[in-house]
Amino acid sequence: MDHISIIGAKEGNLKNITVDLPRNKWIVLTGVSGSGKTTLAMDVLYQECQRQYLEAIGYQGIRKPNIDAIRNVSPAIQIQQQTYNKNPRSTVGTVTDIYTDLRMLFEKLSTRDCPACGREFSSADCREETEKTADDFKVFQYCPHCDQRMEKLTRTHFSYNTQEGACATCQGLGEVMTVAEEQVLREELALEEGAVVFWEKRYRDYQLESLVAASEHYGIPLKINTPVKDFTPAQRVLLLHGAESEEMHQLFPDVQAPRTIAEGRYEGVLPNLWRRMADKKGASKFQEAYFESVICPECHGERLNELSRSVTVKGTRLPGLSASSLKELMDWIRELDANLTHSEQLLAGVYVTDLKTKLKRILKLGLGYLSLDRQTMTLSGGEAQRLRLAAVLDSDLTGVIYILDEPTISLHPKDTEGLLTILRSLRDKGNTVLVIEHDTAVMEAADYLIDIGPGAGKYGGEVIGSGTLQQIKEQATSVTGAYLNSKPEARKFFRKGSGDFIEVSQADKHNLRNLTVRFPVGCLICVTGVSGSGKSTLVFDVLAKGDTEQSQEPNQVSGSGSFDRIVIVEQAPLTRMKRSNVATYSDAYTEIRKIFGQQQTAIEKGITANHFSFNVKGGRCDHCEGLGVVTNNLLFFEDQEVPCPVCSGRRFKDEVLSVAYRGHSITGVLGLSVEEGAEMFSDSPKISAILNLLQDVGLGYLELGQTTTTLSGGEAQRLKLAVELFANRGKKNLYLIDEPTTGLHPLDVEKFLKLLDRMVDSGNTVIVVEHNQQIIGAADWIIDLGPGGGDAGGEIIAEGTPSDIRKDKNSVTGKFI
Repeated sequence: MDHISIIGAKEGNLKNITVDLPRNKWIVLTGVSGSGKTTLAMDVLYQECQRQYLEAIGYQGIRKPNIDAIRNVSPAIQIQQQTYNKNPRSTVGTVTDIYTDLRMLFEKLSTRDCPACGREFSSADCREETEKTADDFKVFQYCPHCDQRMEKLTRTHFSYNTQEGACATCQGLGEVMTVAEEQVLREELALEEGAVVFWEKRYRDYQLESLVAASEHYGIPLKINTPVKDFTPAQRVLLLHGAESEEMHQLFPDVQAPRTIAEGRYEGVLPNLWRRMADKKGASKFQEAYFESVICPECHGERLNELSRSVTVKGTRLPGLSASSLKELMDWIRELDANLTHSEQLLAGVYVTDLKTKLKRILKLGLGYLSLDRQTMTLSGGEAQRLRLAAVLDSDLTGVIYILDEPTISLHPKDTEGLLTILRSLRDKGNTVLVIEHDTAVMEAADYLIDIGPGAGKYGGEVIGSGTLQQIKEQATSVTGAYLNSKPEARKFFRKGSGDFIEVSQADKHNLRNLTVRFPVGCLICVTGVSGSGKSTLVFDVLAKGDTEQSQEPNQVSGSGSFDRIVIVEQAPLTRMKRSNVATYSDAYTEIRKIFGQQQTAIEKGITANHFSFNVKGGRCDHCEGLGVVTNNLLFFEDQEVPCPVCSGRRFKDEVLSVAYRGHSITGVLGLSVEEGAEMFSDSPKISAILNLLQDVGLGYLELGQTTTTLSGGEAQRLKLAVELFANRGKKNLYLIDEPTTGLHPLDVEKFLKLLDRMVDSGNTVIVVEHNQQIIGAADWIIDLGPGGGDAGGEIIAEGTPSDIRKDKNSVTGKFI
């Protein structure tokens, strides 16, 4: 019973492997990208643990993976890389439930002034009564000084997602949209010359006629060709707010508003924009062009209504706690706990304990710099994963199998230690911890390693090494062992660049501290620093916006105008569409369909290139609409996809499948790897150019028909990069790339570096935000931010070549490369 035995695994690319995983140990699965690690951990082990557990409680119908057997398993929990949704209401506080605990704390212990006698009282000292209303229950409390009855502030009043708690002006979002007048009006021009940006051609004439009639109606006639900056105050109000506005009524209380367009019923620039925005349901391009978000003038970004945001617990307001870092919040909770009276302890002790437990775990994972009001959509992939990890690790379960997918993503080597402590404690509680990982620090800390390979795709799927780190290093077959034994040479020569620079000056977004920095053009530049130090803000929120008009304003950028374009390659999923696959996304499929449409059999049967598309009716299977799978709804569990019963997963009708090219049907071709496809279509220049480039970025093992939604963050990013490079041959671009080594084995990183070097050598400039020591060591120029995360970051602590950084005492990164 001391091993989990997987016998005869043939799922995906696994070659009928049998492997024993020691129970209650910390195991690392490693191997090059695409070797079969995730298949073994998620598609075999996790799937079978789920199936056996659910069948044990009487639930049937979960697919058995392609294996002979698995013995000695337990229930399993998987923690994958996933990005949080794009909901602006979702914050660190809401997804961790810490904000919920704080709302409970404020319900029990909040202090406010009595509206009758004006004296301060605490909810903890009030007598209460509950009344049933038409649709709910209401809680009332009595002032302990004067017995005044009032509605009690409950947890609902402290939520900005409820009517009772939210600020009415911004509906609890903390921001309101306003028209950016400087984007809409060019003050120095006259209306006839295009002063109102969105009045175009005939529409401009129509608006002008209406405005002139309105100005006559109110007795403030407009002179032709007057620049807007020379309008009288009343003319300006009319232009912006319109003839029927409250503003005009206040200026001319005795004048009736015009009734018809001819009389001057002119709408006004601002009402017109708001109406168009509402018609478009906030269409993003329109919104970006003419609107900006500003902090709500009513709640000043605090999201709650006046009463809810004014009450305190021990002198502190709830919005104040939301805005402080988790580390500061922990200090506040500890102090609160030390000063609670016995009766307060009875009322709120359970929430204080829960808060301490949750915060302790998150702080251990190096996320103490986050604040509760930080929107989850602004977190990096690694931050999001570690938050989820902290939530799962809240449990005292034993005998469970935890399966983690690269938990060190987005972690600076300095922060990895906190994660290792948590994984150790999980194992020490009597659980089996299985981690898919490429980080050598995690391998060193683990009890046992299993190396899968030797290559990717059809060249992988075998166990090529197992044992402790030392044993793996001694095994001749282990690819990872061989890499760990090699001592790569440090780079001695660095590109000097073209002599031009991109300069960012006075950057103060988020936690950046009025920072000015230069990026040399024509180099591979690495922006490094601990999690939360401001790397992504600098590169993706400031630099990515391109050159600004020179002024004294903060966040100025200059020098990026010489590039053909700025290409941003972030970690976001490529597409949510199941229909998108490697062949269609890279545009190789268009050519493949043409080739199939030109075959003799196809011409005889009247089958064209369109019949080989699974996105349009005609040649595809009508039952699954060309997806090859149908969804099996499992009510209480995740939906499962099963092969289509009509086409057996082959996606097309039989007559389309009867057309063959070099012995393969269209479905057969979609089952080939990129590498096999490149061989098969070697005489088609366009297809082989695309597929060879995919091989260069280390994606030769992917199947042509593999859905893009199943790619890991790193794979998706490299696919995007290859497609970008293919489309932009011969151009001079600025590439901004976010942690491209996610999911890459050290050997794959070496391949990837060759690609980055090729990009720079062909005239591009590449700026990479990265923690991977191999990439940092191979850069021409490093910009190191820190010294800490959050409020402790946002400064440049070192810059120079890798050899300069190694010698720099201030650089945290220098110690690791």
